[in-house]
Parts: sequence; C-alpha cells; structure tokens
Amino acid sequence: MKDITTKEMELALAIFKSPEQEQNASSISKTLGMSRMGAMKIMKKLEKQEILESRQMGKAAFYKISKSDYAIDYLTFMLKREAEQSSPYLKRWISEIKKIKNADIAILFGSVLVKESKANDIDVLFVTEQRKFTNLIKEIEEIDRLNEKKLHPIYQTEGDLEDNLKKKDKVLLNAIKGIVIIGQKELVEALR
Repeated sequence: MKDITTKEMELALAIFKSPEQEQNASSISKTLGMSRMGAMKIMKKLEKQEILESRQMGKAAFYKISKSDYAIDYLTFMLKREAEQSSPYLKRWISEIKKIKNADIAILFGSVLVKESKANDIDVLFVTEQRKFTNLIKEIEEIDRLNEKKLHPIYQTEGDLEDNLKKKDKVLLNAIKGIVIIGQKELVEALR
C-alpha cells in the first residue's frame, strides 16, 4: 500500500462512496477530472490488486469494489487517510467526534465539508446499536454544550443502514460520501 497515488486513492474512494451507480472509465474520469485512459489504467491496476472487480457490458467494463479481504483493508486505510488529510477546521470536528464511544460508525458530511466555518451546523451520520442510543445522545449533547456550532445527527442502526442503502435513500447516499471518522472497517464491510 505504500505506492498509492492520490488519483488511485480518489478513484477507489469515488467508486466506494457511490454504491448507487456503476462506474466505468468514462464516468469516473468525468467525476475525477482526468482522462478516460488514465482512469482505465488505474482501474486495471486496482483490479489486478484485487481492490476492484469488473464486469463486461458490451464493450464497456464496469467496476465495483472487490469483496476480497485486501480490498477491505485497502479501503479502511484510504478512509483513515482521507480523514487525516482533511483541513485543520475539519480536523477540529473530527477530533470532537472521535471522543464519542457509543457509535459504531460516524461520518461527517454536508455543508461543513465545503463551507467549513461558514456552515450553520455539523452534519454527522451515526450508526449505533439500539441499546447504546441513549448514551450516544448524551455524548452529542455534551459536545454541543462545549461548542459554538451544534451537531446535526442522523441516527441509524446497522439494519437501518443496510435497508436505506438498498432503498437508495438520498440522505444516506449523500452522507456516505463524507469523511468517515469512526468505524471505517465496519462501513466498508456494510457496503460490500
């Protein structure tokens, strides 16, 4: 994993964070602002490494994340790296959210990723077990009490997450495009 380029990371994460649509070299090249041939070269490399898998439809190859253990480890690493490479303002919120102990998955998303300090609130998707819900709410209230901006939580159980992904729920699909703070491996396994 030491020879990962920024474009490889962006491509793998773009495919991972868009489970609602199939990706080919043409579509992903537009998303990432690169040439179709450049995208194809990266996709073939990631397929050879068992991070992506493809299926042919006519002349086009469509790619998705592989179900291999290596792909899980690779994406878990990429999601952690994405959080570490965030702006200082986002890192401040990442640090706050990491204090939460009663969430299995936490994803920072929404306007804060673009507007940063100009965002009105901090959108966070929390996936937790029903029995941890009350304690999670208390932890969020404590963070809200200590900060000028409030967390705007969306709560899901693991079952809700799976059901809403199958339904292609727009809010949830938008949320998983954010920065995963807690539970990177759990999210990767839920989305494969």
